[in-house]
Amino acid sequence: MAKNKTVFFCKSCGYESSKWLGQCPGCKEWNSFVEEPAAKKNTIGLTIGQDRIQMMKPKKLSEVETEEELRTKTEIAEFDRVLGGGIVKGSLVLIGGDPGIGKSTLMLQVGKKLSAMKKQILYVSGEESLRQIKMRADRLGTFEGDIMLLSETNLDTIESQTEQIHPDVLMIDSIQTMYKEDVAASPGSVSQVKECTSGLLRIAKGLGVTVFIIGHVTKEGMVAGPRLLEHMVDTVLYFEGENSASYRILRAVKNRFGSTNEIGVFEMESDGLKEVVNPSDYMLKGRPQDEPGSVVSVVLEGTRPMLVEVQALVCKTNFNMPRRTAAGTDFNRMNLLMAVLEKRLGISMAFCDAYLNVAGGIRVGEPALDLAIVAALLSSYKNHALKDKTLVFGEVGLTGEVRGVSQAQQRVAEAEKLGYELCILPKANVEKIGDKKIRLLGISSVREFAKLL
Repeated sequence: MAKNKTVFFCKSCGYESSKWLGQCPGCKEWNSFVEEPAAKKNTIGLTIGQDRIQMMKPKKLSEVETEEELRTKTEIAEFDRVLGGGIVKGSLVLIGGDPGIGKSTLMLQVGKKLSAMKKQILYVSGEESLRQIKMRADRLGTFEGDIMLLSETNLDTIESQTEQIHPDVLMIDSIQTMYKEDVAASPGSVSQVKECTSGLLRIAKGLGVTVFIIGHVTKEGMVAGPRLLEHMVDTVLYFEGENSASYRILRAVKNRFGSTNEIGVFEMESDGLKEVVNPSDYMLKGRPQDEPGSVVSVVLEGTRPMLVEVQALVCKTNFNMPRRTAAGTDFNRMNLLMAVLEKRLGISMAFCDAYLNVAGGIRVGEPALDLAIVAALLSSYKNHALKDKTLVFGEVGLTGEVRGVSQAQQRVAEAEKLGYELCILPKANVEKIGDKKIRLLGISSVREFAKLL
């Protein structure tokens, strides 16, 4: 009996090799190759592809006609914002997230809104029975329209059903459970995920069907399977948040039809996901008043300014080596800013424990949070609270200078909208901001801020 031919795939980028390699030539990852059966080549399709290539002729850039993408709004404003204004016809969207975060619930809610607009939806689940899907749908309320349900894992069957029904939107839950019969590998493997995604891409582009793919994530937080999966799709969305917390953040990390790094904020309730219309007010809910170590700052998530609370606790250590922890921001950035305070202000923090937290569970990586971290550390160290209704933002350099940040006017406008009275910001940004009701106080170094305290 002839042995099936096997090849080696890189789990990170999908690079294919006839033998095992210690380092992937494509993405330079180590020990990422796995052995799997080779996919059968479709010689007919290959010939058709070659003929089509010969028939196609290059066009000049000036001769290419463009038209605006056809978008359909789902009436879920936060979801539409992340997608760039709505669902684009014929697009392929990947949604990843931790188990139980709400991916399937979000897809059913989107299907509920679209079915009410007389759109035809085909929801395919490889993990749940039709009865389980119905039970979840009942928790979401009454459906004005109707959704076609299919419990299937064979992609060939799904393709044939899609061609017969020709839905407006196809939802796959999840890509790791799908398989093709001509690929001799188990569902969820590198070759199966790659081939199934290629089949769904042909459906989306060939039939003009919008396809949503739900993907499982690894313990590192990336979508399971080859990294090639994220390159093939048009849009990649990640659901973030702790299962114990009620909030959920939907973040776009790739979008061919809109802005990247855009976010939508949701709150998980018993009857599904609810939009958070004002995330700034939501993140500051329950904030203590006149407490040392508590500082409000404003960060940008995509094009949206959002107010967050930075909390710091600095106290004398009881050990030879002080303890330092940071939640919601970069730990190394906190250590760097503490070193700036020691060097430029002469404050001895070498014998102090330091704990930093961005309240609400959101993770912030932009440098505009630096001055708020410095303010929180100083406030806790000196046990002196900032005045109420005060907001702080700015980037801090190694010499202690406070540098300007982008889109300062939008940040100030958000603070003014929520009733803040004083904004401490980089001096370089003050001149570019017009007249505001909120009082602006520009500073150029951390020394000036220490004098304010």
